[in-house]
Amino acid sequence: MAKKIDGYINLQVPAGAANPSPPIGPALGQRGVNIMEFCKSFNAKTKDLEQGTPIPVKITVYSDRSFTFIMRTPPVSILLKKAAGLSTGKKPGSGSKEPNKNKVGKVTEKQVRELANQKMQDMNCTDVESAIRTIKGTARSMGIDIVA
Repeated sequence: MAKKIDGYINLQVPAGAANPSPPIGPALGQRGVNIMEFCKSFNAKTKDLEQGTPIPVKITVYSDRSFTFIMRTPPVSILLKKAAGLSTGKKPGSGSKEPNKNKVGKVTEKQVRELANQKMQDMNCTDVESAIRTIKGTARSMGIDIVA
């Protein structure tokens, strides 16, 4: 018989840097999940990824306080910053304050297509072309130019 699902927790955790401090500790603690077990298994799964890249995680908590988690690909904004050569920290290089006037970087059509193929599994698009349009819209709102 299948386990009874108690709830879901959605978090963005830096790759290889899960620790019991907020926001992970309180989110898992209020559901009664073993926080250190999650941190160890998450860090083991993300050890091959670039350290510090935020990874969206959906944690399924069961009634017996066990859990499973699904990792998604990093957000498009982070991938676009890397492709444009901007810093991926919090504020420096976060994009343009006036994206229609001041441009902060450039990406090529080929890079956008690669990002669309990478993100396709996590997007609600039916084909690659619609994923490309979505990524171009994100780039436009960040002040990143798309060049041929």
